[in-house]
Amino acid sequence: MSKLDKWRAKYGALAIALSCLISAINSWGDNWILTSVLLLGVLVCGMISFFDIKRSKTEEL
Repeated sequence: MSKLDKWRAKYGALAIALSCLISAINSWGDNWILTSVLLLGVLVCGMISFFDIKRSKTEEL
């Protein structure tokens, strides 16, 4: 695997969670349905990234 593939497997969901968070902050108050969906995306992708990073740390050992 290349370095990019390794990074994407480890931190890809975290990058998506951060972009959802930035989008949620930018759309705060304009459209509450979009904001709630983006915040849900932050939670889901944040959990996925937490477990991806945790899994990759245990595989390195």
